Amino acid sequence: MRILALLAAYNERRFIVPCIEHFVRHGVDVYLIDNESEDDTVRLASQFLGRGVVAIETMPRSVHYSWQAILERKAALSAELDADWFLHADADEISLPPPGDRTLADAVARVDAAGDNAINFLEFTFVPTVQSPNHDHPDYLRTMRRYYPFSPAFPNRLNAWKRQPGPIDLASSGGHVVSFPGRRMHGTSFPMRHYLFLSVEHAIRKYVDRAYDPDEVAKGWHRVRTGLLPEHIWLQDESDLRVYQDDATLDPSNPLPKHPLFSRRTIASG
Repeated sequence: MRILALLAAYNERRFIVPCIEHFVRHGVDVYLIDNESEDDTVRLASQFLGRGVVAIETMPRSVHYSWQAILERKAALSAELDADWFLHADADEISLPPPGDRTLADAVARVDAAGDNAINFLEFTFVPTVQSPNHDHPDYLRTMRRYYPFSPAFPNRLNAWKRQPGPIDLASSGGHVVSFPGRRMHGTSFPMRHYLFLSVEHAIRKYVDRAYDPDEVAKGWHRVRTGLLPEHIWLQDESDLRVYQDDATLDPSNPLPKHPLFSRRTIASG
C-alpha cells in the first residue's frame, strides 16, 4: 500500500527536513508543492528526491497568499498520482499513528482493512512560552515541549483519505475536512503535533507579514490572522500549558476552541 503526503510549503526551511524525515520513517512518501519559496526550502527538500520525496513542483505565487489554489491543486493531484491513500499535510505538522501502531503506514493499512476511507487528526498545538520564548533553531522538536489540545469543531482535521474514483473536495472547508461521496470516517482519530510558531519573530514573519487573498478573507478564511499586528503577539505562561513527555501520552482532554495567539487580538488592541 502506498501512502502519499501532499505537502505545500513556502519559506519552510526550519520545518521541511524534520517533516520529510518523519514521513519517511513512517513509510509515507511526499509530493512537495513549493509556492515559490525565497529561502532554501527547495534545496533542502531536494536532498530527499528518490528517497521519500517523489517530486517537487512549483506553484506560482501571486501578490496574495492563495490557500484555495493550493487546496484545489492537492485535490487534483489525488486523482492523478499513483497512491492508495493521500494525506493533506503542512510542513509545521507531525502526523502520528495512534498508540498501538508502530508507523503511520501500519495504522493506515489497519484503517483500510476495516473498510474506512477517511481519517481525522486531533491537533496538539506546541508553542513557545514566557519562560522559553525562542525555539527558532534546528532542534525545536526537542526543546519546544509545551502544548495544548485544539479542537474548534469535530471533525476539524479530516485530512487523510483513500483514493477515490471521482473528485474529492478540500477547498470548501478551507482544508479542514475532505469531502466525497461514500465517505466513512474511521472511529479513532490520529494525533498530530502542530508547531504553530517558534518565536515572536517567527510569528511575525509567518502571520503578520503575509498578504492574504481578499476573496478568501471575504469567505471567512484567515479572518483572525488578517488583522494581527506585532504588538498583538504574546506568549503564554508555561503553567497554562501541558508538558510533552511522548506521543503516547498526549492529552486530548478539554481542548481549546481557539488559538490563544489569535483569540486575544481584540483584548490586546483595546
